[in-house]
Amino acid sequence: MTYRKPYPDQQFGDYLLSSDKKKLDLQYIYDLLCQPSRYSTGLPPERFPSIIKNSICFGVYHEGKQIGFSRVITDYSEFASLWDVIVTEEYRRQGIGKALMKYIFAHNELQGIFRWFLMTEDAHGLYQKYGFKSEAYNPYVMMKVNAG
Repeated sequence: MTYRKPYPDQQFGDYLLSSDKKKLDLQYIYDLLCQPSRYSTGLPPERFPSIIKNSICFGVYHEGKQIGFSRVITDYSEFASLWDVIVTEEYRRQGIGKALMKYIFAHNELQGIFRWFLMTEDAHGLYQKYGFKSEAYNPYVMMKVNAG
């Protein structure tokens, strides 16, 4: 796996925010993404490493244990797509998600991005605080194809 130079770690109370891929608990992330309520249910394990390799990844840690994750897919200029903003249930409602969002948007490689995208089924209030909004009318339609 190729590692980019990480953005400096940041403390948020007792929690550590980091973009250092070497700190990621890959089994934790895989299990989190494959929960029955998540979009990645059925993600083949052999494809999982490419998700990490091809994304800017962010971890949240408490006492050395990973308790949160998010990632961004980007071309570093025109677009960035925010994915998988997740905090382990027992750590929610403590401001960790907000701290993670601030950390992501402060990342040096994500400055000046022209357009950010996000698909979500929940936490709309959190994302609206960072400028995301649903558009009542948009001539563009999200389309997808599932390839084998």
